Amino acid sequence: MTHHLPAGEAAAGPYTVDVSPDGAGWGYSSLRVLRLEPGGSHTFDTGDGEWIVLPLAGACTVASDDDFGHEEFALTGRTNVFDGVTDFAYVPRDARVTVSSAEGGRFALTGARCTRRLPARYGPASDVPVELRGTGNCSRQVNNFGAAGVFECDKLIAVEVLTPGGNWSSFPPHKHDEHRPGEESVLEEIYYFEFAAHDGTPGLGYQRVSPSGPGRDTDVLAEVRDGDVVLIPDGWHGPSMAVPGHHMYYLNVMAGPEDERAWLICDHPDHAWIRDTWPEQPVDPRLPLYTAPERSA
Repeated sequence: MTHHLPAGEAAAGPYTVDVSPDGAGWGYSSLRVLRLEPGGSHTFDTGDGEWIVLPLAGACTVASDDDFGHEEFALTGRTNVFDGVTDFAYVPRDARVTVSSAEGGRFALTGARCTRRLPARYGPASDVPVELRGTGNCSRQVNNFGAAGVFECDKLIAVEVLTPGGNWSSFPPHKHDEHRPGEESVLEEIYYFEFAAHDGTPGLGYQRVSPSGPGRDTDVLAEVRDGDVVLIPDGWHGPSMAVPGHHMYYLNVMAGPEDERAWLICDHPDHAWIRDTWPEQPVDPRLPLYTAPERSA
């Protein structure tokens, strides 16, 4: 199994990224990135999966049709992932969905195989919790739009992470590949990367995944660039390193077999101590890169 997919290697049909459970060799997590030209539209069937349509760049309309009726959501979106928090739309399993965009853009479809059918819903940008995690050069920003406990899904967990240039995210390395009730959950994970350019020079970063035990042998040390994907079926993952001068963005998509939808992790024992140093350091003053908009009255 190839765990690092450079930009273009996971493309299929209308998608610049198309990672399915069958293609990844696992059971639940999916990611598609859809590029639409101005005036373009794309229709797909959700099948046995639930999906969140998340604008990466641009605005769109999301229409969902199933046996329960028709729902339509206008997403304001954003200029790019470094510009601001975006609104999003949740669409259920067993539906037909059309994404259309007057001005064109790029739209992430984060998905997970699921059992329950939940209603189609709109997620306003103002309801997205923006979390600052870590301190010092471990500081990063997390946009918890689809986190467990924030937005209801059956299996899907999805968040955005923004790491200032020179900082390390996903550190200390952690894992979620064993079923240990109350301590660790089993979640397959997808990382999708974008980087802020500087004076026209593209950014880059590095991603590490290391084996976590017998039968869990995922091993990755990859230079990652715009549009790259890293698949993490198991293993200690982190750090995610942003080179100086270029902010790093990644979209995390997670799902798994657990009855409880929860992000429960175990830190690598060699590096867990780093958390104890965080109270002694300030959060990187560059953060937050932006905040969620105020709720309208």
